[in-house]
Order: sequence, then C-alpha cells, then structure tokens
Amino acid sequence: MKGLVIAIQFLTRLPTPRIAVSAEEFARSIRWFPAVGLIIGVIFSGAGWLGALIDPWTGALAALVAWVLVTGALHLDGLGDIADASGAAHKAPDRERVLAVLADPHLGSFGVIAIALQLIGKLVLLHGAVGHGLYPALVAVPFAARIAPLAWTRWLPPLHQGLGARFRGAVRPVDLALWAVLLLIAVWFVPALLAIVPVGAAWGWWVVRRIGGISGDGHGAGIELGETAMLLAMLAHASGAAGG
Repeated sequence: MKGLVIAIQFLTRLPTPRIAVSAEEFARSIRWFPAVGLIIGVIFSGAGWLGALIDPWTGALAALVAWVLVTGALHLDGLGDIADASGAAHKAPDRERVLAVLADPHLGSFGVIAIALQLIGKLVLLHGAVGHGLYPALVAVPFAARIAPLAWTRWLPPLHQGLGARFRGAVRPVDLALWAVLLLIAVWFVPALLAIVPVGAAWGWWVVRRIGGISGDGHGAGIELGETAMLLAMLAHASGAAGG
C-alpha cells in the first residue's frame, strides 16, 4: 500500500502521512495511478452532486473546481506546457527548442489558450453529465484516464531523462493486464469509457511524432484530453439514449 500513498501524494493534494521514498518506489507508484483516479472521481462527482442541489450549472462548477483543487492543476500544467512546446516547434521540429520550452516555468499564449479551452470544455460537458445524473459514471473517468500512462510508459520512448524516463521499466505486463481487465468491467457499465483506447493511442502517436517522446507533461496533457474525450462520449451516449 506504500505505492498507493506515494501515488496519492504525487497526483493529488490530499493529506497523506509523511514517508521516506526511494527513486525506485516512486517509479513503481505509477502502478497505482488508476486507483488514485477512482479517489479523484469520488471527490469531484460528489461535489457535483452537492452543487446540483442548487442547479446543474452550480453542480458542474462545483465538480470542476473540486477536480482542479484535488489534483492541484497538475495535469492542466502539463497540457499548457505541451501546447507551448508544440507551438514553438510548429514550423519545423526542433528537439532542443521543445526541451527548452518544456523546461521554462513560464506559461505562454499557446498554453493559456489550451488550458482555458480545456476548462471551458470540461465545464460544459460536466453540466450535461450533471443534468443527466451521471454521477456513478463520472467516478470512473479519472480512473480510466490514468490507465493510459501505464501504456505510454511501457511502449513510448521517453522525451528526456525526466519524469517519463523514471517511470519507464516500472510498469510490468501484469500491471497493464490487471487494469485492462478492470477497465473492461467498467466499460460494461459505462461504455463511453472505451473512448480512452483510441484517444490514448492517438495521443501516444502524436507526442512521438510531434514532440519526440513521452514526458511528465505528456502524461498530464494526455490524461486531460482523455478525460474530456470520455466526458464527451458519455454525454453523447446519454443524450442518444434519452432521445431513443
């Protein structure tokens, strides 16, 4: 369970006991990322339910704020960094330029736009999900999104000797198999979760082709985009079922 605590410390701002962590233990904590996703899902879905006691827009806003607060905007930061790096190398791929932009702590215009669009998109989609009362399904969205980093870490080259490289080698075939089985079980109840498969594959292809490999920022951005894709698929499925 130490790995779970480490993963909670890394992926959230939730209070946890102070523990000593080695580099190897930190790397192995990636195996617990989907479990942390379930915790995040329970928190933001619950916030959405409480907010919806007032009205659906308040529920959507409460869910989004809880989502951002519990994760400390960690993945949004990655999305902004990737957007800036991609924008900086939009004419001709330049590995050194990409790495320099990713290492820059300042947020550029591409990053600001990407984060703003992501938050607006999630708010609108959450409003629809709250309106349909999809609270149990919402819990599973962060869970499914955090399975993708295990696959990216296993199969994609690291961009540099940073966070993405530290996770490489820590993901075993049995870890992927276990979470894949649990995802399939979840898909039986929430078919929209299956959207993470093509979106995750497309994101892996894009970061290698456009950026050059996977990094901590690449993981964060991919998680954000995967969550949005699943919210969209979930809302489309619910609207279709209601219309049919």
